[in-house]
Amino acid sequence: MTRAWRIATVTDAARARISVARLAAACGVPTVARTRLAAALSGQLRQCLTKGGTWLLTVESGEGTEGGPGELHVVVVPAPDGAAGERTPWTTSVPCPEPGRLSDPCPVPEETAALSEGLLGADEDTSVVLEELAAQEDLVAFHREELHQTNQGVLALHAELDAAGRAQREAFAAERRARTEAENARRRLTFLADASAALTASLNHDEILRRLPELLVPRYADGVDVWLFDHEDGRPLPADHPGAAVQAARTGRPQYAADHPGNLPGVEDRPPSVLAPDRPLLCVPLLTPRRAPLGVLTLSPQGERWDPDDAVMLIELARRAGIALDNARRFEHNRDIAETLQRALLTELPSAPGVGLAARYLPATHGLNIGGDWYDAFLQRDGSLVTVIGDVTGHGLHAAVMMSQLRTALRAYAVDGDSPGRLLTRLHGYLRHLQPDLFATAVIARFHPDDRTLTWAAAGHPPPVLRLPDGEVRTLDAKPGAMLGIPLSQEIPDHTERLTPGSTLALYTDGLVERRSQGIDPGIERLGSALASFDRAELDTDLEDAADRVLQPLLSDSERDDDVCLLLCHLRD
Repeated sequence: MTRAWRIATVTDAARARISVARLAAACGVPTVARTRLAAALSGQLRQCLTKGGTWLLTVESGEGTEGGPGELHVVVVPAPDGAAGERTPWTTSVPCPEPGRLSDPCPVPEETAALSEGLLGADEDTSVVLEELAAQEDLVAFHREELHQTNQGVLALHAELDAAGRAQREAFAAERRARTEAENARRRLTFLADASAALTASLNHDEILRRLPELLVPRYADGVDVWLFDHEDGRPLPADHPGAAVQAARTGRPQYAADHPGNLPGVEDRPPSVLAPDRPLLCVPLLTPRRAPLGVLTLSPQGERWDPDDAVMLIELARRAGIALDNARRFEHNRDIAETLQRALLTELPSAPGVGLAARYLPATHGLNIGGDWYDAFLQRDGSLVTVIGDVTGHGLHAAVMMSQLRTALRAYAVDGDSPGRLLTRLHGYLRHLQPDLFATAVIARFHPDDRTLTWAAAGHPPPVLRLPDGEVRTLDAKPGAMLGIPLSQEIPDHTERLTPGSTLALYTDGLVERRSQGIDPGIERLGSALASFDRAELDTDLEDAADRVLQPLLSDSERDDDVCLLLCHLRD
């Protein structure tokens, strides 16, 4: 359906505009779209009148595509006979819900009043549009306020998220710091425990001094110096040492010498040392448990200053090192006393007709395992030679004293001329009465000068080893008695052996043949092999040298953690 108007004057344009607006209203075009159409058409018509000539305005309705709403098409072109010249057509379209209404007649009267009424109707549409615009403005203002509030909320949320992120980062940093501090504390405690175990594991004074720098350099110190006092009354002798070390020795308190304060817990700050002006020095006294000074440990840091926690750990390590040194000194002192007493109590071997004697006593080099082993040899009234070797349980001064008492008691019993078995039986009763909690082992061998008979008895001791003149070796392992001092009565039997000149009897303690990883039997076999390696002439001429040569191969793999006694008895022609 099409409607058309010829426009040559302003009045024509007004009537056409009014007619198009009424047609659009009749076709159900919404007010806003209708107003937009009227405004656009008015502007185009003004341009046409300005250009002059006659113009043709057509309005055509059509169905929408694919079942959509219809459209109202408005076209302005020059009239074919209007002398308007060639112009590009102007066209526009608006939605048209009721395109069929375009056929309804809606003529515009010629009177001027009708034109005015039409213009007023256009103003009504404009008023409606303006009201809708006002509502839209209110809605826009409302949404703008909502958007502002949303933006404020987003900004606040971002601020909260940023604060939460900072708090989380700070928490992570604090956790890392705490984890690092805990790891450092664990590392220090582990080092302190390991270092303390290494220092206290030894009772050797020199070994402790050697281990201290090995433990500290370069892990916790760049350099270590240990100043020990050589004194008798507890006061250090003058020496060329840093003033801070001397002050630490005098006061018994740690000192820190540097050109800057150390701020170390429990440490006094002092000026830098003249002997080492470019190095900070931490001087820690080495004290005994009774707070007596043993020396001073001086350390220089790897960097420019000490970490306070490291300094606390080093001061504690120095305290433990002082205790370890004090224990080592006490141990060595007691060990020297026990060894001196032990050697003083050992017998000077007698000269016996027809029998050569050689003895060796070696104290333990590790631990206080001295004072329990002994040997003895003496002549009886009938000219017989009695040889003894024994081992008292326990070590130290107490064992040495008990050994001397057993030796004295044995010599007293031997005056009666008892046999070796009888002597051991009497010693057993004596030890049970004297020291119920102390035990001993022993072997007694008696050589009779007339009939060349060996009589021997053993009580819980390793068996004697006999080398025959032809080099054959035998272990005299006849049934021995039990250990001396055990809580039971026993009669220890005698055993006899015919000897020929050139025979050699070896009496020994377990320190010579026993090894923790092997037991005692392999050691006895090695002793027999060592005795078999000699020529008879060597034993006849130099028994002392033979004793040394027996010890050498047997002790080459020994840690010497026990006393060693060896007594060789060689029967001459």
